[in-house]
Amino acid sequence: MCSIFGMFDLQPGDDLAGLRRTALELSGRQRHRGPDWSGVFVDAGVILVHERLAIVDPASGAQPLRSRDGELALAVNGEIYNHRELRAASDYDFTSGSDCEVINALYRAHGDGFLAQLNGIFAFALWDGAARRYLIARDPLGVCPLYWGHDQEGRLCVASEMKALTGLCADVAVFPPGHVYDSQDGALRRYYHKGWRDYAATQGRAPGAGELREAFEQAVHRQLMTDVPYGVLLSGGLDSSLVAACAARFARHRIEDNDRAEAWWPRLHSFAIGLEGSPDLAAAQIAADALGTVHHGFVYTFWEGLDALPEVIRHIETYDVTTIRASTPMYLLARRIKAMGVKMVLSGEGSDELFGGYLYFHKAPSAQAFHEETVRKLDALHSYDCLRANKAMMAWGVEARVPFLDLAFIDVAMGFDAEHKMAGMRPDGGRRIEKAVLREAFQGALPDAILWRQKEQFSDGVGYGWIDGLKTYAEQAVSDREFAAAATRYPFNTPATKEAYLYRRIFEQHFPGEACAATVPGGKSIACSSPAALAWDPAFAGLADPSGRAVRDVHQQALA
Repeated sequence: MCSIFGMFDLQPGDDLAGLRRTALELSGRQRHRGPDWSGVFVDAGVILVHERLAIVDPASGAQPLRSRDGELALAVNGEIYNHRELRAASDYDFTSGSDCEVINALYRAHGDGFLAQLNGIFAFALWDGAARRYLIARDPLGVCPLYWGHDQEGRLCVASEMKALTGLCADVAVFPPGHVYDSQDGALRRYYHKGWRDYAATQGRAPGAGELREAFEQAVHRQLMTDVPYGVLLSGGLDSSLVAACAARFARHRIEDNDRAEAWWPRLHSFAIGLEGSPDLAAAQIAADALGTVHHGFVYTFWEGLDALPEVIRHIETYDVTTIRASTPMYLLARRIKAMGVKMVLSGEGSDELFGGYLYFHKAPSAQAFHEETVRKLDALHSYDCLRANKAMMAWGVEARVPFLDLAFIDVAMGFDAEHKMAGMRPDGGRRIEKAVLREAFQGALPDAILWRQKEQFSDGVGYGWIDGLKTYAEQAVSDREFAAAATRYPFNTPATKEAYLYRRIFEQHFPGEACAATVPGGKSIACSSPAALAWDPAFAGLADPSGRAVRDVHQQALA
């Protein structure tokens, strides 16, 4: 992972030297994402700046990546997990061992029609000097962040984080996942199209025996490509524990050498964080002991978390309540991980969206409704969990990879009938736990206490005192008078609680203006606030708190 900054549509009379200085300065605002090296490319029509976090090919993969003939320049934030297969099938004259250079090769061979061939996470800007053409694209789920806008002179600018465009672009906006912008025709197009988005395409299909497990193991295997020390985030919940279990299976061998050589760092390290006595710390230790990882459980205090809050919001660039609650301990954990020399971690984001893991899915009235809600959740991931995992970790130069969102695995997980994913009460009076199909696929891989552990949102699992303390603090930090005038001060996305008001106030200090505020989705941030979920149970409409514990009839029955 890295960061990119691009400025396009430069005119003949522009001061290239001055714009280069400006681009470097703005790119420096996101240098925490790429502390290893800075690269700059300047041509008559474009300036590209790249801040590098070296994970694959640290010796020769510096960016922007140039073609041998000098015509192509590419700045990428991301990882291409199938780069070896793509490289082997290409006759392109590669100049480095970088996984991202296959983008240049595919563009040279196919124009802008190559994006569906990539299995990875990425946001990139590519310049074709011969054609005076550029492409801007983002991965299908939006794991890698990307923003764009125009400066006062009408130049198009892109950046990995919004902070690099604040004050430069009055129309800053989120670049949509799964899309590509081609300057040749000025069109923004969706390139990611999947049949499984329509429930009818999956109806009646069942997961094959062992198919789900094998697909996920291969996803983890693909994403273990690294030339630097790595680890796994291990909360002790189902998702992170499955990631750790699969990683532990492959950790002894070097993935980039087709598993022929011993890994450079054969001991798998796992990391957890929580308040003293938190559910996650206890569960993570159980999972780590079973898997044999070198485990590091860190304790933070409420006040340490509270002190970090302004910096967390500056880094993650949102005022969404759930995201901020969960990002703060993750941000603190990333700092500890970086201090240990680890530059990449695997994380468990995406499983709940694929398999309906949130507790309100127990209320789904039909398999079709269940499926449609998982599609909606996947479409929104880039604004919530992907944003949190990426930016909270990259605040300290640690890359988070998300195997559950491996594109090949998504096709398997979303390709069968949601009837097999349904949770909740059964006709016989029993209760089927959420994500049972995933748990059953990995029977024996983890202790039952972990494999069948009830869902806890990360912000709950680090210790219930964290959320409760934030609410109490917000009650004191935001006066009744301020909150009563919330709709006047914030007519767009008006805060519904004092905690939400507090976060919005901090956000506005770093990111003023309506355009910045509009990059955060509207409505309540509670996971069950979609129109479909509200239709499942009208009681959801009265819930202002986005904690998983808010779905009390499910959470408490499951814990009983």
